[in-house]
Order: sequence, then structure tokens, then C-alpha cells
Amino acid sequence: MTDIKPPMEPFRIKMVEPLHATSRRERETLLKQSGFNVFGIPAEKVTIDLLTDSGTSAMSDDQWAGLMTGDESYAGARNFFHLEEAVRSIFGFSHVIPTHQGRAAERVLFGSIVKKGDSVPSNIHFDTTRANIEVLEARAEDLAAAAAYDPDAELPFKGDMDLAKLKKFIDRKGAGKVPLVMLTVTNNSGGGQPVSLKNIKETSEVCAHYGIPFFLDACRFAENAWFIKKREKAYAKKSVLEIAQEMFSYADGATMSGKKDALVNIGGFVTLDDDALAERIKNNLIISEGFPTYGGLAGRDLEAMARGLKEVLDEDYLEHRTAQVAYLGGLVAKAGVPVFKPFGGHAVYLLADRFLPHIRRAQYPGWALTVALYREYGIRAVEIGGVMFGQKTGKGKAEVFPELELVRLAIPRRVYTASHLRYVADAIIDLHMNRDKVRGLRIVRESPFLRHFTARLEEL
Repeated sequence: MTDIKPPMEPFRIKMVEPLHATSRRERETLLKQSGFNVFGIPAEKVTIDLLTDSGTSAMSDDQWAGLMTGDESYAGARNFFHLEEAVRSIFGFSHVIPTHQGRAAERVLFGSIVKKGDSVPSNIHFDTTRANIEVLEARAEDLAAAAAYDPDAELPFKGDMDLAKLKKFIDRKGAGKVPLVMLTVTNNSGGGQPVSLKNIKETSEVCAHYGIPFFLDACRFAENAWFIKKREKAYAKKSVLEIAQEMFSYADGATMSGKKDALVNIGGFVTLDDDALAERIKNNLIISEGFPTYGGLAGRDLEAMARGLKEVLDEDYLEHRTAQVAYLGGLVAKAGVPVFKPFGGHAVYLLADRFLPHIRRAQYPGWALTVALYREYGIRAVEIGGVMFGQKTGKGKAEVFPELELVRLAIPRRVYTASHLRYVADAIIDLHMNRDKVRGLRIVRESPFLRHFTARLEEL
């Protein structure tokens, strides 16, 4: 595997954090204590943490310097206006409403526009987006193109919305029952795949035809824009900023988890032009998040997010970011490990049902793979499959599972080096060679929403 070359990091390291080794016996004990749920493992007991790329970025020297300029005034802190300027310069919308993270942005948006019995289409909703819709007794509908569910198809834009399905869905439900359409860029639940600018524009045109607001879930907007630059010929000579600006020009608004492509550890926002809807969102926000110029954040957090939004558009950074993912994916794929292709911008996705063919879907092979990765190697990953997205249709009825049974290895931004990723690759390859030893699980306790965060399981 020496022909797969690691990318060089476009930064120098000036501060380090120690990694603590644990024994297999200690990890076994921790798994039992947590109910075989890696969300319940203390972070200091994890060697390489690929649970999520959300809020796990290493901030730059400029961002850390910005923390020292935090204005902690309750209302109208100067850092809010810095964030407002940064968001407007990229997204182009007039209203910028900060929140403490992305799911809060979803909550205040949906709580201001979605009613019981409504439906919200997307390419594929991620977990918190879906939960924030379903808690309002509305339906989150996935309408991704068929290629999104084909892990072997080497296509450039597998995150695209299926426009024929979208039109048919709106015609069947009635536009009055569809308060907004949301497109996730990149499509996290579908292998981290990008959405083409052509598809964003055409989705916008469908929404405009029916008079339905069109929003982007923009957590990884810069990564999506980078893929457009590399894969959509008409945009090869455009800057990532220009591409991002065009992406948002077709939308009516966006939600953002700053914990992804704003390179911060906390923060998010809603941005839009509709004055009346913005007023409802702000009123909703005040109840639980805070005043509309801080939205649950300290002034220093607002400043770090403002600076991160500009840093993430650096093309040297984006080239390295996507190359890191491709490096890890290339190592394991070459060894015969089943992976979702092509590789996306923030994570490598293992095909857990193929990795562990002896474990039935009802025994949660993706979850079993996350348990085995931690038990044997101290690596924490997340299941995106039957536990996260399985649905019980009624008492005594079989559980309905999502089409894809994945384990996501999300790479935190600017945190791990190529040698860390090589350790992960070697561990996965070794586990794949000994996969017959991995056992399935059953759920013994769960919550009605986002059950994967707190569920307790036992091995079979």
C-alpha cells in the first residue's frame, strides 16, 4: 500500500494534546458500563476519536486570538456584527440569527414554520434534522436520487435531489402541506456526497414553481463548493467563495452548524431574507436560546465563528481536507474493505452489512462494528444505520431499516495527521480479517427520539 501517498498538512503544529492508551480489558469494562454504546465512553478513554467532525476541529491561531476580543455585552456585542458581516458576505441573506449549534437553528426554524401533519422533503435528512421535524408531528421525507443508495457507483454528485420524486411528492401532498424544502450539502447520511450546482439551481426552480421556501442545510457548504469546483467543469476556474455565493443565491435561506465548516467547537445560525419569518424565528429563539444578537453563545464564540467562516474557504485547506479522507479511504479499500464510493469531504463510510455479512440487520451490524472498533483498537466511530434510522411501524411488527447500513469515520478538521489515519486504516484492515469474531446486538433500552445517543444494548 506504499503507492497511496499521504497528503502534507498545510499547517504547522504549535500545541499538542496527549493521547492516552487503554488496555483491551479496560475498554471491555467501559463498553459494558455504557450499555455497548460508544457515545457513553469518556473521551479520555478513546485513542482516535472519529465519532463526529462536529465541534471537534482544531481552531487556528487567528481564531484563538479572536477569543481574546470577545465582547460579552448582553445585547449588540461587536462580535455579532463581525459574524453578521462574514455570513452576509458568503451567504448573501439579510438576516443572521445565531444559535448555540446547528440543531438549535433547525429547531427555531422548524418551530416557526412547520405544523402538525406537514412534510419536509430533503435529499436525506440527518438525525437531528429529522428529529426536529418529527417532534412537531410532521414527516421528514428523503428524496435523494437513486445513486445515493448505490455505494459502488463512482458518480460525482450522489447527493443530488431526485427532482421527479420531489415534483411528484409535492403534487401528492399539496404545496400547502410542504412548508419548506431542505437540501443538505454535503449529504451526510448518504455517504457525505456532494450536491451539484445544477441540482441546487433546479431544486430551487421546482420550489419557486410551487411557491415553497427552499433552504440549504449548509453545515459543510465549503466542502460541497470544493467538489463543485473539482467535478463540475463549468466551475473549474471559479473560486470556492464564488461557488458558495452562487449556491446560496438559489436558496431562500440556510441553517448552519458552525461546528463543521466554520471550524469552531460551538455555534450555529439561521440566515434568510424573509422579514416576517425572521421575526418569528427570533421570537422563538428568545425563549430558549437567548437574545437574537448572541443566540446562546458568548461573544468570543461569535468571533471565532466569524473568522472560521473565512478560513474554511482557503483552497489549500480544502484540498488537504478532502485528500485526508481519500487517503484513509484508499488505504482500506485497497485492502478489500467494503466502503462507500466515491469518498466524500468529511468522512469514510464503511459498508457494515458487507463488512459483517454474518450479522443480520435486526442484530445491527453497523452498531456491532462500532463496538468492535473500540474494543479492539480504541477507535470511536458512529453507526449510521439501523439503530440511528430504524423505525418501528407498530407493536409486534418488524422494524423497518434504512437502505444503507453504514459506519462513519468522521475526520475532525486539522486534528489528526497521516500517521493517525494510517493507524486507523491498519486497525480496520485487521478487524476485517477477523470479522467472524464480531457479534450482533439487541436493544434493551431506548428513547423515542435520537435513540442512538442514549440507547443501551447487549451482545448476543
